[in-house]
Amino acid sequence: MTDLLRRLSRFLWPLAVANLIANIGIVVTGGAVRLTGSGLGCPTWPRCTDSSYVPHGELGVHGAIEFGNRMLTFALTAVAIACFLAALGARHRRATRLSFVIGLGIPLQAVIGGITVLTDLNPWIVSGHFLLSMAMIMVCVALLDELRSPDRPAAPPLPRALAWSTLAAGWVVLYLGTVVTGAGPHAGDTDSPRNGLDPSTVSHLHAYAVYVLVALTVALLVVALRGGHRWLATVTALVLLVEVLQGVLGWVQYWLDLPVLLVALHMLGAGLLAAGLARAALAVLPHHAAREARPDAEHQADPATRLP
Repeated sequence: MTDLLRRLSRFLWPLAVANLIANIGIVVTGGAVRLTGSGLGCPTWPRCTDSSYVPHGELGVHGAIEFGNRMLTFALTAVAIACFLAALGARHRRATRLSFVIGLGIPLQAVIGGITVLTDLNPWIVSGHFLLSMAMIMVCVALLDELRSPDRPAAPPLPRALAWSTLAAGWVVLYLGTVVTGAGPHAGDTDSPRNGLDPSTVSHLHAYAVYVLVALTVALLVVALRGGHRWLATVTALVLLVEVLQGVLGWVQYWLDLPVLLVALHMLGAGLLAAGLARAALAVLPHHAAREARPDAEHQADPATRLP
């Protein structure tokens, strides 16, 4: 078993990347379930129907789509377990803890997903399901930052405050995005309830929050550039690019009455935004490559087991 863990440790970095890709991917596939009206394709949980764990022909394509999304959870679980074992094999304590947290999030997501089905896709429960995915994406980014990130000291108070304020504003934007979705037409099923809020009003509220987020991001970028914080400036510039693209996409989909393809791209953008916000917040914290791996004496003798 020990030899297996050591061999697996060589793949810690690609498995960490796979964790992030898988968690963003399942956000997009979950969105596809809603956008195709397949949210209740399997009308119960944990079974697909009262008598079967798999869909039958009468459920049609909606049953296949919803069941397919459920099956992706197993792929997500496999990647998370492999990443955790690789971190164990690398004797990387922080990576082990972070990958463990990612693994714990998967069954929690499955339970919340089940509750959404049992409550006929209650929009407030769906909101929690989505936001947990955003949190898991951020933990995946923290794992990547721990494994490979340039050496840096702690940032001064001003960029630190701006970075964490930007992260907080980003969470407000993500949450209000779920409120807009809960008021809009893409319920996931024709009989699913909406939150009862006026779509136009909550859309404008969401837009105002985006303006605040963009302003904070611009301020953080200016401070990072002036202070010579190259890594923070690079990460923040990428976050700003995602925000601008998301903003343009959001307005276009609003004026075009929410076409399915644009909404799906907007959900992908939300996952990328969550990843970017986490990266920017982590960039103001100290990081030293020398502490990334603390192998024991036996690991030091075998370079193949060290982190790349």
